[in-house]
Parts: sequence; C-alpha cells; structure tokens
Amino acid sequence: MLARMLIRTATAEDWPAIWAFLRRIVAAGETYTYPRDLDEDRARDIWMPQPPSRTVVATDPDGTVLGSAKMNPNHMGPAAHIAGASFMVAPEQGGRGVGRALGEHVLEWARAEGYKAMQFNAVVESNTRAVALWRSLGFEVIGTVPKAFDHPTKGYVGLHIMHRFL
Repeated sequence: MLARMLIRTATAEDWPAIWAFLRRIVAAGETYTYPRDLDEDRARDIWMPQPPSRTVVATDPDGTVLGSAKMNPNHMGPAAHIAGASFMVAPEQGGRGVGRALGEHVLEWARAEGYKAMQFNAVVESNTRAVALWRSLGFEVIGTVPKAFDHPTKGYVGLHIMHRFL
C-alpha cells in the first residue's frame, strides 16, 4: 500500500499519462469491453466525460499517475439514482492499493452526490482480482451474462453485473 496517495479530479494535462496505460489495458483485451483497437480520441471521449460524470486520477507524491477512475450515472431518468464507475490502474502499479483507494473514493463520491446504489455492468468474471476487490467493498454479483466476453486466452467467459447499495 502506498503511504501517501492523492486522488484528485483529472485534468486535460493528465490525459497522456492515463492514455499510456489505458491503451495497453484495452489492447490486451482481458478486462474491458472496449474494442481492442480503440483510438485515442474515442478513448478520451469515453474516459473523460462531461458532468455530471467525473474522472479522477490517483497520483504518488511525485505526481506520477498511478491509476484513474471515471464515475457517472449508470442510467437515466427514473433510474438515474444508480451510479456506475470504471477503473484502471497502471499495470506496473498493481498490488499497491491503488484500485482499493479509487474504489473507496468513488463510493464516497456517489454517496455525497446522492446516489442510492452503484452498479458495475460488465466485470469480466476471469478478472478475479477485480471481482475480489469489489466483493471486499460490499458489491455482490447479482447476475452473470454467460459467455458474453471473448477473452483472448480463456475463450468465452461471463460478464458479472455487480451491485451494492450505498
């Protein structure tokens, strides 16, 4: 676990650092439903959405971007009280508590914004580290879409829908 980590709103100046790991994670095709050849402009549109959505970065004391999260309403209209979020940690920063810190931050943000619950729509079931982290933060798998994700080495695996009340 990092002794000191700052989580702050992402700025346009943070984008090159985010893109550096987002591009590698998406191209690997193991954890996100984004196209593996996602181009930078489309990635920026997805990862840096406008309010009421928000994107944050986790940085070390030197300002190095360790990971990022984007949070947003998961639904519209009468279901707009459910939040959603996505997370990416630079692969070389894994195992240092960055994902947990981002997860806790996002849950606090959602509560402060008045959301009643948070739902993750597509957690790849073979991403056992992420599933374990979200379970440890109070999320439950409320359903799994069987064989919904074509993993590059495991073949077709399920996509979990994970949820927790706030």
